[in-house]
Amino acid sequence: MRRSTSLPITISYRFFVLLPENLILVPSEMMAGERNLGGDPRRRQGMPQRRGPGDNEVSVSRYGGCSNRAIQTIIPTKSGASLDSRSGACSSQHTECDSEIGPFDICMRRGRSPVKLNLSLLEVNRERRREQEFSKTVPQKLYLRPGMVLLKNFIKHHDQVRIIKICQELGIGPGGFYKPGYGDGAKLHLQMMCLGKNWDPEKSLYEDKRSYDGAMPPKIPVELKKLVEDAIQASHDFLGRNEKGTNVDEELPRMSPDICIVNFYNSNGRLGLHQDKDESKSSLRMGLPVVSFSLGDSAEFLYGVERNTEKAEKVQLDSGDVLLFGGKSRHIFHGVPHIKPKTAPKRLIEETKLRPGRLNLTFRQY
Repeated sequence: MRRSTSLPITISYRFFVLLPENLILVPSEMMAGERNLGGDPRRRQGMPQRRGPGDNEVSVSRYGGCSNRAIQTIIPTKSGASLDSRSGACSSQHTECDSEIGPFDICMRRGRSPVKLNLSLLEVNRERRREQEFSKTVPQKLYLRPGMVLLKNFIKHHDQVRIIKICQELGIGPGGFYKPGYGDGAKLHLQMMCLGKNWDPEKSLYEDKRSYDGAMPPKIPVELKKLVEDAIQASHDFLGRNEKGTNVDEELPRMSPDICIVNFYNSNGRLGLHQDKDESKSSLRMGLPVVSFSLGDSAEFLYGVERNTEKAEKVQLDSGDVLLFGGKSRHIFHGVPHIKPKTAPKRLIEETKLRPGRLNLTFRQY
């Protein structure tokens, strides 16, 4: 009889661990070395320089699994830190985040997003019908007060997509988005980028360069200027039809924008009541309007002649809305007390990957 021989068989397994982006893996030998730094000085002298948890050396293989070094512990990184400065400090997941280090990307990175099904044709058509019904039932042009007009759903879907892409490209480049603040350390609850000239909230004035890094603000793209001119013309047409006997050029003067402040509010973003009064004296004297574009999540907008939230009027600004205030309304107090989460059009988010929040562009003539 033939005797069978048993041969050893080795089966190897590879395990993959999914970790949140704000965690960094620290190898066990590093932890052991750190514990021994305070002990024998002879060991300390011969030990190579260690990297701390804030550095970019991570014990994770590029295939998504862990390296062959044993993992001792997991240390959370500082909130807002990023291993990829160009893409901003946020992960691609639908979360809130404010970057104070490096450029801020208003859109989620497609390559790292979790598995997500695209909107079905049924959902797309349903949203289009909802937009059409909204345009029929809700007044599309509103006269809020002298010199103040709201154009509902004025920016069409394809233009909204284009505006977001323009702001994303400019926002991650030189002079792009950053979190502005004041000398006492207080920060505004938003990300900001200036076009044409830089506005300094600490000095309350416009400058050719950004003071903290010397970056030159990007120019306003021609296609955005064209949308501003179209909005002013639409407002004049509306005022001419509905406000008989009104000199529309006095009520809402024409202007050619040469500066723009682009703000991105996350779901917790807000902006207190204030006046836009740092433009040139001639611009303010003529009442040249501020033209505001809203994209993404809806926002509650307050406005009034006094800096008093209880006395202020209120209106909701939705994605695609354009608000104009000039003439007698040029110096009104206005602000955004809060953003309404998950109110952005699904189709817009699907096509642009815009982060949760509101993108706001305010155009002026200096």
